[in-house]
Amino acid sequence: MHRMTEGSIARHLLAYAIPMILGNFFQLTYNAVDSIIIGKFAGESALAAVSSANPVMTIVILGVSGISIGASVLMSRFYGAGDEESLRREVATTVLFGAAASVVVLLAGLAASGPILRLMNVPPEILPLATRYLRIIFLGFPFTFQYNILAAALRSVGDSRTPVIFLALASVLNAGLDPVLVGVLHWGVTGAAASTVLAEAVSALLCAWHIRRRIPILHIREMRVDRALLKETISSGAVTALQQACQPVGKALIQSVINAQGITMIAAFNAVSRVDDFACIPEQSISSGMMTCIAQNRGAGRRERIGRTLACGMGIEAAYGVLICLVTLALKEPLMRLFAAQDGAGMVEMGVDYLALMAFFYILPGLTNGIQGYFRGMGEMRTTLAATFIQISVRALAVGLLVPRVGLLGAAWACAAGWCCMLVYAGVRYRRVKKKE
Repeated sequence: MHRMTEGSIARHLLAYAIPMILGNFFQLTYNAVDSIIIGKFAGESALAAVSSANPVMTIVILGVSGISIGASVLMSRFYGAGDEESLRREVATTVLFGAAASVVVLLAGLAASGPILRLMNVPPEILPLATRYLRIIFLGFPFTFQYNILAAALRSVGDSRTPVIFLALASVLNAGLDPVLVGVLHWGVTGAAASTVLAEAVSALLCAWHIRRRIPILHIREMRVDRALLKETISSGAVTALQQACQPVGKALIQSVINAQGITMIAAFNAVSRVDDFACIPEQSISSGMMTCIAQNRGAGRRERIGRTLACGMGIEAAYGVLICLVTLALKEPLMRLFAAQDGAGMVEMGVDYLALMAFFYILPGLTNGIQGYFRGMGEMRTTLAATFIQISVRALAVGLLVPRVGLLGAAWACAAGWCCMLVYAGVRYRRVKKKE
């Protein structure tokens, strides 16, 4: 456990963010390993099928993440205030709510996978593969929900390291199963989805075991839902879930535009999206550290540390943006070749051009993530929702206008436009929130 109400803010943010960065890298490795193995052993059509299913899967996972973030803000506030009883009741309430919600989402996902993918203009030749992959992923959704809740509880008390360890073990399992199920047994997308589900189950079970054995402050003494806390959790978490879901809903619209451009662009977009995810994960992790630090200090009444946390966090975000730009420019072609089959020269060329431009834009999501962390820590969930809605709406509109005319480069310019509009709105809201505080 780790209190952020005393000591160096920069040290707190880095100590919190670095394990989260590693953990999120491991989580992204699930999907990246799937893409690499499928591209090498099952071909471009299978890779395109996974890419087509990913936006739907991401919508659901980020919705869960939104509920977890909302709950984590409450948990961090209770922990910072020393209110252990409310902290335990919040954990119990969120776990029980998550169990019930995950069953509903699982059943709905199994029934709706095919129709949703058809609405997204998935090409008929890959629709059966994409549907099968998505349905198997939905089977692992209850484990995904519980992992996110339990990891949020651990992070709310400053423990961002333990979830990383469990994700690392699950990632090793996933990476070991993929070559066997896809490369040796030739199960294709079925094998890739099955290995991901098993890895998710392992990470959730290990998290529950650790809390039971080592973190008494998070032990659930009474397994019941606190209605007042559930209302507050849903009020905070639903807005955050909606904000989290805005991104993948927009990405689903973007994916439908990409799908209309042919299988080569679908495969290239899948690959560059993986690179984008890896590039932006540290920025999101720093933002999460800022959120927790601000929420704990807010709960403890340490208002003077809130502004210092924002300034320090934004400085770290900007420095990372410059670093990842240089790394991406140096490694753009080797990164694309990781995802390409032997006949994927066109995909590689398309992706390299995209990354050569996108590298210069990576500082923008660092700044947007930093300011979002501030707003979440302050409980300004509706502000994060509005900012994200502006960003993804501008991006989706720009993709629809640019990609059919200039190709995949249009998607990079669209991202930059969305982030810039988001920063303008966030700057206006920051002045108002600061004045109110």
